[in-house]
Amino acid sequence: MAVQLLHYRPWRGQFHSPAWSVWPVARLSLAMVFRRKLFWVLYGLALFIFLLFFFGQYLLFFAETQTEARVNFGGVSVPTRSLISLFRQVLKLNATAQMYLNLFWYQGYMVMVVLALAGAVLVGNDIRFGSLPFYLSKPMSARHYLFGKCLAIMVFVNLMTTLPALCLFVQYGLLSSYDYFTESGHLLGGILAYGLILSSFLALALLSTAVAVRRTVPLIMTWTTLFFFFRRLAEALVDRLYYDPRWRLIDLWNDLYLVGSACMGMDVDSLQRQPTLTETMLVLLAVSVLCLTYLIRRIRAVEVVS
Repeated sequence: MAVQLLHYRPWRGQFHSPAWSVWPVARLSLAMVFRRKLFWVLYGLALFIFLLFFFGQYLLFFAETQTEARVNFGGVSVPTRSLISLFRQVLKLNATAQMYLNLFWYQGYMVMVVLALAGAVLVGNDIRFGSLPFYLSKPMSARHYLFGKCLAIMVFVNLMTTLPALCLFVQYGLLSSYDYFTESGHLLGGILAYGLILSSFLALALLSTAVAVRRTVPLIMTWTTLFFFFRRLAEALVDRLYYDPRWRLIDLWNDLYLVGSACMGMDVDSLQRQPTLTETMLVLLAVSVLCLTYLIRRIRAVEVVS
C-alpha cells in the first residue's frame, strides 16, 4: 500500500543531529515553570534587592551633586556626608567588585527558594509520572536530556543574579562616565564568569537532589540543609568554636562566593578565617563530578521499554 493512502505526510523540514534536542527539553522546562504564578511572585520579591541597589545608585549620585550640607527627603533633613557614607561604605554602592559580590550574595537567598520549588517540577515529575522514558525513547541520549534541564536551571539562576548585576554595571557607566566600561572590563568578565560557575554548579546540585527525592517537600528540606543548615554549622564551628577554617568548605554557597570573588579579581587567600582558593575549587569540582556521575547512572537505569 502506498504511503499516501495511509494519510501520512512526509517530513519536509531539515533533519538535525540529536544534539538539537537539548533546546526543546530546555524550552519545555522553562515553559512549565513560567506558567506558574508562584514563580513570578518569588521573582518579583527577588527584584526588591536589585531595586535597592538600582535606586541606591541614583540617590548616591544625587547626594554627590548637592552643594548644601544637608539634603531634604520628604521633609526629613539628612547630612549629605552621612548619606554618601551610607551608600559608599555601608551598602558598598561604589561599583567595585564588592558591590556585585554583595548583590550575588543577597540574591542567593531567593535563588535557593525558587530552585527548591522548581526542582520537583523540572525533574522530579518526569520520574514520578513516567515522562523520562518518553524523552529517552526519542533519538536523544541521557546527556542531551541532562544538558537541556541544566540549561533551563541556568536561565533561572542568571535571571536573578547575572542579569541584575549587568544592569547595575551598565547603569553606573551611564551615570558616571563611559570610561567606566573600558576601565572596568575585568568586572564585566568577572560577573559573567561568576554567573556561569554559579548557575552550572547549582544546576547539577539541583538535578541530583530532585532525582533523589523527587517530591517538593523533601526537596525543599534537603535543599535547605545543603545551603542554610551547613552555612550556620560552618559559622558556628569556625567563628564561635574557632575550629580550622577548612570547616567552611561544607558551606557550598560560601565556596561559590570565594570562587566568584576570585573571578572579580580579589585576593581570596588573604581573607581571614577562610579556606584557600585551591581547596575551595577542589571541593566544588568534587561535588560537581559526584552529582554528574549520580545523574548519569540514575537516568541510565530508567527502563525505556518494559
